[in-house]
Order: sequence, then structure tokens, then C-alpha cells
Amino acid sequence: MASFRVVLIDDHNLVRAGMRALVEKLSGIEVVGEAGDGREALAIVETSKPDLVLMDLSMPGFNGVEATARIGKASPGTRVIIVSVHGDPQSVLAAIDAGAKGYMSKDASVAELDLAVKAVMRGGTYLSPSISQHVVDDYRRRTVDGVTAPGTPSFGSADRARLARLTPRQREVLQLLAEGASSRKMARVLKLSVKTIETHRALLMERLDIHDVAGLVRFAIRAGVVRSDDA
Repeated sequence: MASFRVVLIDDHNLVRAGMRALVEKLSGIEVVGEAGDGREALAIVETSKPDLVLMDLSMPGFNGVEATARIGKASPGTRVIIVSVHGDPQSVLAAIDAGAKGYMSKDASVAELDLAVKAVMRGGTYLSPSISQHVVDDYRRRTVDGVTAPGTPSFGSADRARLARLTPRQREVLQLLAEGASSRKMARVLKLSVKTIETHRALLMERLDIHDVAGLVRFAIRAGVVRSDDA
């Protein structure tokens, strides 16, 4: 296999160490960087322009979906595989919509990781079999002879479309807000004034037509910005 340069992204040090141990068992792969959140990931990718990023989904700052979208713009030649404990259809589809070329479970074997890397680096896509089955099963539950069953929710496509209308800064504010960050903390993380943060939050509410924090948190969960166990 040709030599590929890889960056590992996960907010847990032990998980990253485990990922590195697996990756280094594969021939032709060089780990050129690690990061603990989406913001660090973007900085490393912009600098090193790796061939591949293996990235967690749920991370502070901005999540794997947001990081994937930004990496696609900053380094179009870099492919992303999400490696997550979450295999629900909403999370998978949000990642694919953002540009991820693969989606794997964190309990994947070395052999599966090898298959995923080869498939993605050949220009294809890869979904863990169990994750593919979740997506197919969920689709079948929601449809009857190809028509959406009455009373069943969509995959969240409407919410993702609304999310796509937000600016990158507004999406950052939305995630931080849904994670429980105060305006002062958001200002510190984003290196902005508290007044600017309040302005972004007001514009966010206006664009989404949601005018309370609880409503924004519910929207962030539905749209896959955060999960209910992260908020």
C-alpha cells in the first residue's frame, strides 16, 4: 500500500493512544499529528495537509461534523473517516453530508481499519457493516413501499438544512451554548468580546426563529450538533 500521512483526532488521550496503536500496525501509514478537538484538528490539517484524518464525532469546541466540513474547505485533498461510538442514522448522515468518506465504530478491528483506509484512499467510501445496517433498518422502519410512514420523523434533513444556513461562527456559538457555556466562556474560547458573542447569539436566534436557549439546545440535539448526553 502506498504511504499515507494521517492525523488522529479525539478528545480522550487514551483513545488517541489506542487509535495510534492500531494505525501503526498498518503498513504504509505515517501518523503526522494528533489533536484533542475540532479547532486543533483544523489547525493541524491546514499546516500539514495530511492524506487522511481519523476523527471522533463528539468533541468540545466544535464537533466532528463541523470539523469535517471545515477540513473539506481548508484541505480538499484530505479525506476524513469518522470513528465513533455513535452509530445512529442521524449522526452517520450528518457526517456524510459534511463530507466524511467513511464512518466506523470505535470497536473496529485492525483488519476493518485496513479495509476502511484502503477503500477511502482509493476514492471510495466505507461504513462499518453494523452502522450500515442501522441506517438501512431505520430507513425501513420509516418507510412503507418507498413512502414515508405517517407520523414518523425524518432523518433530520430539515434541521440540517436550517443548520447549513448558519455561518461557521454561528454554528460554533450554537454548539458552545448547547454544551452549557456562558457568554463569558464563549468569548474566552472564541477570542471575542462578550458583546460580540451576544450579537452572534441574537442573530442565531433570529435566523433559526428560535428565541430561547432551551429551544436552541433542542434544535442543536435534533440537528446533530451535540447529543443529548453531551448537552
